[in-house]
Amino acid sequence: MSEPTITQVLEGAVADGAAPGFCAGAVRGDGTVLFEGAVGVRGTESGEPMTPDTVFRIFSMTKAVASVAAAILVEEGRLDIETPVDEVVADFAAVEVLEGFDGATPVLRPPATRATVRHLATHTSGLVYELWNANQEAMMAAGAPGALTGSVDALKSSYKLAFDPGTAWDYGVGIDWLGLVVEAVSGQSLDRFVTERILEPLAMTSSGFERDGFEDRLVPLHVFGPDGSISEMPDIAPPPNPEFYGGGHAMFSTAGDYLRFLRMLLNGGELEGQRVLAAETLDWVFANQIGDLEIGTMTSVGPLSADVDFLPGVAKKHSFAFVTNTEDMPGMRRAGAQSWAGLANTHMWVDPAADVAAVLCAQVLPFAHPGVMKAYAEFEQAVYREL
Repeated sequence: MSEPTITQVLEGAVADGAAPGFCAGAVRGDGTVLFEGAVGVRGTESGEPMTPDTVFRIFSMTKAVASVAAAILVEEGRLDIETPVDEVVADFAAVEVLEGFDGATPVLRPPATRATVRHLATHTSGLVYELWNANQEAMMAAGAPGALTGSVDALKSSYKLAFDPGTAWDYGVGIDWLGLVVEAVSGQSLDRFVTERILEPLAMTSSGFERDGFEDRLVPLHVFGPDGSISEMPDIAPPPNPEFYGGGHAMFSTAGDYLRFLRMLLNGGELEGQRVLAAETLDWVFANQIGDLEIGTMTSVGPLSADVDFLPGVAKKHSFAFVTNTEDMPGMRRAGAQSWAGLANTHMWVDPAADVAAVLCAQVLPFAHPGVMKAYAEFEQAVYREL
């Protein structure tokens, strides 16, 4: 029996209940399209078909875009990644280490070292999300406002350090602070800087930090119920026109638009005559930035995510913008591939060694649901069969 095609993999995943629908694409650096398409429906209530122009809340896939924005400033000599964050954004000086609780009172102390811009970009600052950290979850349960508020006061008061900067890797709101660094250094809001320096040069016309103009193509959010069924749920997204746009979560995009961003990365920082980064800068962006530290499993403490172990059994490092696997995965991505994902199960990777980039977009919670992760792995295997 022949192996299933990419379309058959995605249609099978929808039939198996992994998501109501998917948009996906895979492309070579020269623009050769291996796959671009959509299967299933946007919403379980409307039954409206998923189409390639569907807009998704890409949540944490925003992080790569914001990190590239910071890399532009590094390349221009305007930002040094070893600079302490509080020298650029004074509000960061208020962020302390959360050691636990005395009853309901947080036990806080100053960090042993000052977090740097590198620590923010590589998730080694000590900042964590409440989805995978019990102490941070306790902060939120006590009424601390979450990351999506778009408020600097909320960001600095709600999110504490789980460990001293530079001593471990754990996933959190560091890229929201990195976006504030970009704003402070550039003198522009993050959305304006990203639009002028990344989105417009790459002709990413269906991407942005506000849903204005995208409402008729925006897919509803869905959630798995206890019985495994999928239903629509209330929207989760940043408020319109916030005080600041979170570099970690605030963007909307399509699979096709995001592939243009990934093609730029495959092509050494350039796409169709528009250069975003110098090739040597991109080499630095892709390199291991966390030394001997390792990326491990993120154990869920809340309903919005399953446990997360990207690429189980494979040693992983963090570059300036992505997780990077350090060894080849048979039938899948090569060593040095760069990858990340978004909360509602949008997933991407860029593999320079194999000259391929791909994206798989759903809009269903919890993150890393086993059915979605199975579909993602089978999609990746099908992409590499196309090579």
